[in-house]
Amino acid sequence: MKLPSPLLEGVLLRRYKRFFVDVELPDATVVTAHTPNTGSMQQCAVPGYRVLISRADDPQRKLKYTLELIRVGDDWVDTHTQRTNRLVEEALRKGWIAGLTGYAVTPEFRFGASRIDFLLKKADEQVLLEVKNVTLIKGESTACFPDAVTIRGQKHLRELLAAKQQGYRAVIFFLVQRGEATEFSPADNIDPEYGRLLREVVAGGVEALAYQTLVTSDENRVQQQIPVVL
Repeated sequence: MKLPSPLLEGVLLRRYKRFFVDVELPDATVVTAHTPNTGSMQQCAVPGYRVLISRADDPQRKLKYTLELIRVGDDWVDTHTQRTNRLVEEALRKGWIAGLTGYAVTPEFRFGASRIDFLLKKADEQVLLEVKNVTLIKGESTACFPDAVTIRGQKHLRELLAAKQQGYRAVIFFLVQRGEATEFSPADNIDPEYGRLLREVVAGGVEALAYQTLVTSDENRVQQQIPVVL
């Protein structure tokens, strides 16, 4: 998926009120950008890190800039969670995800008390797939989710298990945005209940998949599967 163009490079000064960041541009101008991410963004929203922001000329917007990417170590990290599902949808439609090819794709499917990200249908088979964006690393190369306690994420796991028990194929899909990641595990130190539930629903037949993205300053795309270690 192509990213907005052109992107402006700057340095992150601070994140505050969850949805705001101040960014210093190369000419020393400081602008405030919208941050489309409700998580803690620990390891990413670090003062002094390089960022890429986009500018919108929509007169209805209060903030003209949007935070798109953050440079963490040697890699760009996509923290724009409103893009996450579009990346996965692109990969589903193009057949880039093993075991999930050839399905009709319907975004935003109402199931129980939740809206699951995707319903996939092929012949008599129906798959419910919920996506989570992953930007946290523990150790040197283990991607982790969540980066803050997520009651909503816990609810999604319960809904997927209920779907599996009703005859659906159910998948929790972790989209890993860190280039150094070689495996995925739940962040038990941050949300132990999420980790417990993830292991419980997988034992109950819910599939857990983790795929790493390839992020550049021009585009982001789903790239390769990495192991899920529970």
